[in-house]
Amino acid sequence: MRAVFSVLVAAGNLKRKFPSESEEVLMLRSISDVNLAKFLAFDVPLFKGITSDLFPGVELPLPDFGALTSTLEEHLAKEHCQPHPYFIEKIIQFYECHVVRHS
Repeated sequence: MRAVFSVLVAAGNLKRKFPSESEEVLMLRSISDVNLAKFLAFDVPLFKGITSDLFPGVELPLPDFGALTSTLEEHLAKEHCQPHPYFIEKIIQFYECHVVRHS
């Protein structure tokens, strides 16, 4: 039940932030934000399949994380790490999850 509560709290926060956005988009965004960071790579296609069945035809607008991505790449280069796209994607998912839970 905690997971359902987290999704509902996230959906409420998104509704207050974007009052004119459709509820389907807000609900799908909150479900993704709360859960996607927890999944391993092979679970993501299954999750996307389930959410596309629950929300047919609903497409999420892609958020612009250009500044965050460029800062991550600079920091990784400074630390002599490779900026692998999967690693950066997981960091962004963690950031979204953090914002949802602690905003």
